[in-house]
Amino acid sequence: MYESYYGLSAKPFQLRPDPHFFFGSKGHKRAMAYLEYGLSQGEGFIVITGEVGAGKTTLVRNLFNKLPADQIVAAHIVNTHLDPDDTLRMVVSAFGLPYEGASKTDLLTRLEQFLRAVDRQGKRALLVIDEAQNLKAQTVEELRMLSNFQTDDKSLLQTFLLGQPEFRATLHSPTMQQLRQRVIASYHLGPMDADETRAYIEHRLHTVGWNGDPAFDDGAHAAIFAHTGGIPRKTNTLLDRVLLMGYLEELHAFNEEHIKTVISDISEEFQLPTAVGTPQAPGAQAGGAEGDLYADGHLPERRASAEVLDERMMRLEKSIVSVLSILKKIVATPQGAQAAQHVDTQE
Repeated sequence: MYESYYGLSAKPFQLRPDPHFFFGSKGHKRAMAYLEYGLSQGEGFIVITGEVGAGKTTLVRNLFNKLPADQIVAAHIVNTHLDPDDTLRMVVSAFGLPYEGASKTDLLTRLEQFLRAVDRQGKRALLVIDEAQNLKAQTVEELRMLSNFQTDDKSLLQTFLLGQPEFRATLHSPTMQQLRQRVIASYHLGPMDADETRAYIEHRLHTVGWNGDPAFDDGAHAAIFAHTGGIPRKTNTLLDRVLLMGYLEELHAFNEEHIKTVISDISEEFQLPTAVGTPQAPGAQAGGAEGDLYADGHLPERRASAEVLDERMMRLEKSIVSVLSILKKIVATPQGAQAAQHVDTQE
């Protein structure tokens, strides 16, 4: 594994959202400020949108690390391909309440009783919905109705909605007027610029004990930004492969050509298979990262979660490392050297 080769305590560019690696770019700081402002208000909806891989989930997990457990009871929902009734069950379940076999009336009653009990304890309830772009209009309306749980002077439930840019189309549709009136803040999280991308890379490396090995020159950083566009997840995907190549080829400094080589390798891996003699359709070659593969909406069946991709990558690394270790042992042993010499003589 390249971590030990470079003296790192862990993988710096894993795909799983990890609040320990949170990097406060200008956009991420503003988005966090909106979330914290929403918490201070204690009511209504906060909406955060951003491109795929922009860091919305990491943002939420960083927020959860800061939540005072003695003041806020939080629930986080990431599965949003649900109809309104299933969404209500998911909300009830997320707060740790029984939901199996219950009618909608029972679910609403249980949730209201729970929220009032939380209020009597001097706490507030927070519901965070991730991947909000998948919510149907009726489901969004169901969530809005939950904000009607109130005492005489306060709301019993506050909701944060995080999603990809298309959620804004849902939010601004004619049927969402009542929801828009309850949105107290909204922010779109854009990509990082070139300087921030470089700082982001170095921040993640420093987090796992980086001491300058490996090094990246200006050309390498320029090539990284040109490919990733400042999207954190695309940056992680690329850099993880770059460090793996560096380990296999025993590199301690990366330049522009090294980065382009890895980008080319990734692109080839995600190329669509074509029949022999059949010309490849224009645009069929993918850029290698999730945003390149799905920006035009094609091939949704090949989209995988960050956790699955990270696990596959780790298995691949282990396989390569095992094979490399065996080859090194064979070459290092006298028998291996004699065998190699014998083969050369025969040839």
